[in-house]
Amino acid sequence: MKLYYLTGACSLASHICLHESGLAFEVASVDRKNRKTSDGLDYDQVNSKGYVPSLRLDSGELLTENVAVLQYIADRVPATKLAPAAGTMERYRLIEWLAFINSEMHKSFSPLFNAMAPEDARTFSKANLLRRTDWLEREFGSRAHLLGDAFTVADAYLFTVLGWFGLRGIDLAKWPALKGYHERVAARPHVQAAMKAEGLIK
Repeated sequence: MKLYYLTGACSLASHICLHESGLAFEVASVDRKNRKTSDGLDYDQVNSKGYVPSLRLDSGELLTENVAVLQYIADRVPATKLAPAAGTMERYRLIEWLAFINSEMHKSFSPLFNAMAPEDARTFSKANLLRRTDWLEREFGSRAHLLGDAFTVADAYLFTVLGWFGLRGIDLAKWPALKGYHERVAARPHVQAAMKAEGLIK
């Protein structure tokens, strides 16, 4: 398998989970400016949607969309418990969290990273993000991870999104439970490995 990623983007979640899974994989970075990949391709020809992540499977097929890629990785190695078993209520809770992170938090950041976004769109998105984060702080409470004790693909995704707060000048200290959670996840060896591979830490 080969993961195409942008440094620090949502694809970091998939990168983390590949390390957590123990599966054999390669990575190729995408240059933000010229859209070329580190393996010499035009990324828009790899994935016509133009965004990451993209996972080239051993079969040659391409899988896109973070929520799909994360669950695919988890299901390849069930023993890692990166996702609960299909058909269980816990699996639906995982999907519930993935949907929330994707639609309510991740997408709220889009105008904040887009220099072309109008100011009113930025203001609206930031207000929505803060409301959702307030809710998440209350809901998270004292749990270790989103689904309890086990680290799942949803934790990799939430960790990635929480990492963007500082980039937009939002202090995560306002939400102490989430700040502590982010620090705990950051200390995981496989999270460290993915971040080092992307040049995010030394």
